Amino acid sequence: MICITKTELDIILRFRLLWTQHSEWTRMAVNAIVFGLPNEEQTVNRLLRNPVDFGMTFRMFYADSIANRFSELLTEHLVLAADLVKAVMAGNAKQAEAINERWYANANEISVFLGRINPCWSEKKWRDMLFAHLGFVTDEAMTLINGEYQRNADLYENLEAQSMEMADMMSQGIIDQFLRKRCSRLSEIIKKL
Repeated sequence: MICITKTELDIILRFRLLWTQHSEWTRMAVNAIVFGLPNEEQTVNRLLRNPVDFGMTFRMFYADSIANRFSELLTEHLVLAADLVKAVMAGNAKQAEAINERWYANANEISVFLGRINPCWSEKKWRDMLFAHLGFVTDEAMTLINGEYQRNADLYENLEAQSMEMADMMSQGIIDQFLRKRCSRLSEIIKKL
């Protein structure tokens, strides 16, 4: 019989919700920016609530300073993404390149940060996951800009699946670090959720 505690399930579901919202609102913000939709400001503002929500969840496990820092880093990640799309839309290749470099540096900084606060998280795995995430977001934006709408829809499925991998890696690390209860098959259960 496979079992996990209600607390473990709550952690898993919470991080899946946060990462799903991260992906969905990023997608909506990119669409709003690319197409100049009238709800751009409201959509971006809702997207920027995601780091606040992550911070509130982190506070359940970590000190305020750690939760605040993660929220700051994730906010920077989102602002840079929006700025990058705007620079590409404006045809400013030099500015887009500089923003893209800062975006990847921010992802690296997030990876280092997460690797330091939780001994169950690998800095390298987070870097690989976040760099893949940036690639998906970039491809998603470029397919919209280029009018490749079917490819854009297909790419989102990959971004969505990859977001669930990040959610599961985050929740597993929290469970391992703080609950110290490891059901021998917890990883398999998470993959089935």
